[in-house]
Amino acid sequence: MARWVDVSTDPAESGALDAYSAIVTTVAAQLTPRVAALHIRSRRGESAGSGVVLTGEGHLLTNAHVVGEADGGTAEFADGTVARFEVIGRDPLSDLAVVRADRPVPSPPEYGDADQLLVGSLVVAVGNPLGLAGTVTAGVVSALGRSMPARSRTAARLIEDVIQTDAALNPGNSGGALADSRGKVVGISTAVAGVGLGLAVPINATTHRIIHALVHDGRVRRAYLGLVSTPAPLTPAQADRLGQRHALRVVEVVEHSPAARCGLHAGDLVLAVDGVPLGDAQSLQKRLFSDAIGRRLEITVLRNGALVDAVAYPSELSD
Repeated sequence: MARWVDVSTDPAESGALDAYSAIVTTVAAQLTPRVAALHIRSRRGESAGSGVVLTGEGHLLTNAHVVGEADGGTAEFADGTVARFEVIGRDPLSDLAVVRADRPVPSPPEYGDADQLLVGSLVVAVGNPLGLAGTVTAGVVSALGRSMPARSRTAARLIEDVIQTDAALNPGNSGGALADSRGKVVGISTAVAGVGLGLAVPINATTHRIIHALVHDGRVRRAYLGLVSTPAPLTPAQADRLGQRHALRVVEVVEHSPAARCGLHAGDLVLAVDGVPLGDAQSLQKRLFSDAIGRRLEITVLRNGALVDAVAYPSELSD
C-alpha cells in the first residue's frame, strides 16, 4: 500500500527538498544571466539555440549545428542586452563552435571537468528551448561514456564520453549549459536522444584543446590515420600478460591511408601509441591533434597472439 508523506510534518523529507531546491536555484541564478538565446539567419532559413559566455572578451560557446554555415546572428541575454555576433570558428566533428559578440556581455561562468562526474550526479541545464528564454531544468547524470556520431563535409567520427542526462532538453537547448551542483559548466547541451534523455558534449581536457583552437585559429587541425576502430575487451589471459584490460580493435583500414602504409590490418588490436596504453576511441582521438601531423607515431598492436610495432606518420585531416 502506498504511503503518502506530508513533507510539511516530516523534517527529513522537507530538509532534503529544501537542499535540492537551494542547489538548483543557486545554480540557476549563477548561470541564467550567462546563457544567451541565439538567433541565426542563413541561406537555409532561420534557426535558434543557446550560447554560454566563454570569455570576458565576448566569446560564447555553442554547438556547431546551431550556427551551421552562417556567418553570424544575434544573442539576447536575460537582462535584455541584445548583441550581434560573428562566428569565430566551428568544429562539426566535436559539435562545438565559438562566436563573438560585438559588445560587452556578462562575465563567464566557471567551467568544470566532466571527467569528475558520476552516474547519479545532480546536473542543471540552462537554455532557451522552444524560444522560452532562461529555462532551467534539473536532473541527474543517467549515463556516462556514451558516443554520438558527428560529421563534417569530408569526415566522420564519434564524439566520445558524451554525458547522458534526464534533465529535460528540447529544441533550442542546444548550445546551452549543463552545470554540476556547484554551478560549474561541465557540458554543452547538444541533442535530445528521446523522451527523458538528453546528451551533452563534455567539457574536459580534449574539448579545452578544441575550444582553444577555435578561439585562436578559427578551426581545429587534426591528424589522420585512416582507421576505424571499436573498443574491445582483452581475454583474461591477454590482460594478465599485457597488464591492460581493453584495446581498440581495427575494424577497417582506409586504402592508401597512413594506417595502411604502416601495415595495420583489420582485426589488429591496438594496445598503445608511443607506449601509452589505449582503451577507448577517445584515448586515441585526443592524440590526433595538430602536433601529431607528420610526426612519428609508434603503434603497438596484438596480431595473431604476437606483439607488432608499426610506425605511422599521420597526415592532416582535410576539411
